[in-house]
Amino acid sequence: MSTIYDILRRPLVTEKSNYQLGKLHQYVFEVAPDATRTQVKEAVNKLFDVDVLKVNIINVPAKRSRRGRSRRWGIRKSMYKKAIVTLSPEDRIPFFEGVE
Repeated sequence: MSTIYDILRRPLVTEKSNYQLGKLHQYVFEVAPDATRTQVKEAVNKLFDVDVLKVNIINVPAKRSRRGRSRRWGIRKSMYKKAIVTLSPEDRIPFFEGVE
């Protein structure tokens, strides 16, 4: 892992993450598979200039599903690691807020 830009891959925006954003001041990111809590905390601190209170990391398992007309073709979505970052109540990341 060379830079902080390699640690945070993309934000995850779902209904649940929008609820966490509004009520709990938590932001959800997909992170690199070998990222640690301290690396994620430092990356968010430097990139967005905010105070990070807590970082929870979850390994989301791979899932199988079926595709095609006959439903016989099985595909596999790969696993990924996501981080739930809790900020102090006065901080916010404008990237998630939409158009201002």
